[in-house]
Amino acid sequence: MTTFSLTLREDHEAALRDHLLRGNGLEHAAYVLCGRAGIRRDPWDREAHEKFLSMQVIPVSDDQVLDAGPGLITWSTTSFVRALRAAAADDQVVAVVHNHPAGMTAFSAQDDTNEPDLVQLAVNRNGGGTKMLSLILTADGQWAGRVWLLPRAGAHAPLRMIRVPGARLAVHYPGRGLAAGLPAFQRQALAFGSALNDDLSRLRVGVVGCGGTGSAVAMLLARLGVGQVALFDNDVVDRTNLNRLHGAHQQDADLMRPKVHVVAEAIAAMGLGVRVVPTEAWIGDPECRDALRACDIVFGCTDDHDGRLFLNRLAYYYLIPVIDMGLAIDAGDGDPPALRGLDGRVTVLGPHETCLMCRGVVSGAAARGEAMKRAEPELYERRKAEAYVAGGGNPAPAVVTFTTELACMAVNEMIQRLQGFRGSDGSVAHRVRKFHLGEDRRPRHDPRPACPVCAADESWGRGDTDPFLGRVA
Repeated sequence: MTTFSLTLREDHEAALRDHLLRGNGLEHAAYVLCGRAGIRRDPWDREAHEKFLSMQVIPVSDDQVLDAGPGLITWSTTSFVRALRAAAADDQVVAVVHNHPAGMTAFSAQDDTNEPDLVQLAVNRNGGGTKMLSLILTADGQWAGRVWLLPRAGAHAPLRMIRVPGARLAVHYPGRGLAAGLPAFQRQALAFGSALNDDLSRLRVGVVGCGGTGSAVAMLLARLGVGQVALFDNDVVDRTNLNRLHGAHQQDADLMRPKVHVVAEAIAAMGLGVRVVPTEAWIGDPECRDALRACDIVFGCTDDHDGRLFLNRLAYYYLIPVIDMGLAIDAGDGDPPALRGLDGRVTVLGPHETCLMCRGVVSGAAARGEAMKRAEPELYERRKAEAYVAGGGNPAPAVVTFTTELACMAVNEMIQRLQGFRGSDGSVAHRVRKFHLGEDRRPRHDPRPACPVCAADESWGRGDTDPFLGRVA
């Protein structure tokens, strides 16, 4: 069995709202061309899953409409054929979108009658196996959708979830806000409402890096009630990080146990119903791809440049918000050292946000050195000795209170985007907390004109590509 979901870019959803919800009581229509992400085995459902990712909105102009009312719309198929032609040329799927002015989130009998004809036309034009999405937008902004698999009536499947990531992360699914939830989260609902608890319980959230910051993020997610958590790390516990790695014990260091398993067991021991999937691998390894693509949100807690560059592309290709973070402590050599800087950074990546390369957070040279170290360790050591690659310096300073506060900053940014507790303008794409000065800053960086990741939208929502994420080894 295969399940399905859709991710709509925030600007695409805004364009659809403007075109469909005109306040005139009539139905209107549009198309969305979608990229795809094929997940062979969802790590939680253990079923195949296909994500559709919005890439382009094409309104159906009023001169194409043959008849429209509060409960029906018909239009010329000329525009539909053009949309099918464009989709076939770029390996995309067409979504047909219309509004229900009366607010009904279910598909009508008229929809059930008309849509099989469109699916048949799509199959005739683009070939057997062609899918078509059908979406409804209600007057109060609620979304519902389904995927047509075959032209015959009834051969469709519901969309498990429709996500709209951006300054706010909206999620739409059947029965939202109706789940009773565990008693452990009742006080949380008193602050933020029961809908947030329901949303969190359904989210699939990845944590890349399970060290001092990542282990804190993972524990916070579990205690918030996130239902599905994926952990990625290829390192083991050692004595130098026992005081910062949440959930770790001396025995874990003695046995050199993988961090992902230590953190996963600590979460399971809470008894909060969180389903944890640990993957002991570097995030760029192919074995991570299914779990990573299945996530709705990813937290980047890794300290390597190549891993950050990988997540940097993931956010744009797959429309998965990546909340990346880092801690920089600039300390002198004395005892006690002179503290010149103590900065915590939280950056949210995705369409219309500046990427990590353009913000100067990651170094391409350092990333190439790390890739060489993984693939060709002997060559790396020779090049390092010859000063051709950077690396091998002293460990960076770290203090548990600051790594934990940084985790709280990042997780609170997720809550803001889901619930909006800071208000409509409260989401911050790039925050630097100057711990030593007691102040927050929001440095602005514009995309470099030639940046292939964040300066142009050709790859936004592209989904699966060969090579993966357009990365050439």
